[in-house]
Amino acid sequence: MKKCFRCLFLFLFTGSIAAQPGSLRIGQLVDVPVAKTLFQGEMMAELRMYPKGGLLTSVLVGLTDRIGMGISFGGENIIGMGEVNMNPQPAVHLQYLLISEQNLSPGIMIGFNSQGLGAYNQDLKRYAIKSRGIYAVMSKNTSFLGGLGMHGGLNWSLENEDKDKDPNVFIGFHKWINPELAILCEYDAAINDNQNKALGSGKGYFNAAVQWSFNQTLYVEFDWKNIFENGKNIDGSSREIKLIYVTHL
Repeated sequence: MKKCFRCLFLFLFTGSIAAQPGSLRIGQLVDVPVAKTLFQGEMMAELRMYPKGGLLTSVLVGLTDRIGMGISFGGENIIGMGEVNMNPQPAVHLQYLLISEQNLSPGIMIGFNSQGLGAYNQDLKRYAIKSRGIYAVMSKNTSFLGGLGMHGGLNWSLENEDKDKDPNVFIGFHKWINPELAILCEYDAAINDNQNKALGSGKGYFNAAVQWSFNQTLYVEFDWKNIFENGKNIDGSSREIKLIYVTHL
């Protein structure tokens, strides 16, 4: 793990590779954020379809070129039969682009996101995968290998009724295959979910996805999540779909 972060640090701060103009338009990989905000007046609407009939909708608006604000809400068994299990309340997402990416330096973004993922545990007052909470992320996009972006950050979740209040770290990358197709990979260490009352089992969450952009407005993403099958009371890996629509208000 230490070697991974050393490599990430060196890559993000190297000045030998020019920034890639065609960086990800969406400000996230599969689940972890990247240092990218919407432009002023842009709106991103997202629909996630996940196991057990789950649907999660979110809307994010660019208030300025640096500030974004959004809201999300969803639940399990919305598709299917039986009683619908909605999340306890809507979640909020705030983000601020602290430093814009330049040729010789990465972009840095700070933010807050109260939306966890998966089923909500009433006893522990948390989602199966904890919300990001307060976070900071650094991104460097390059023209290396036809378009490669590296991302890394840390976060502190406020979902800590399980007494695990440790900060967490995450890393990831995206690789363009062609102007329409990108591969996304990420690793969330989940070190804030590995103690006595943890739902995780200490392996962390490794996720991968293929993102297909029909144009600069509509995106379809096929996700393969929790590949390491991290979790004590969490089901194994899952296959999910995201629909993302970006427009200007």
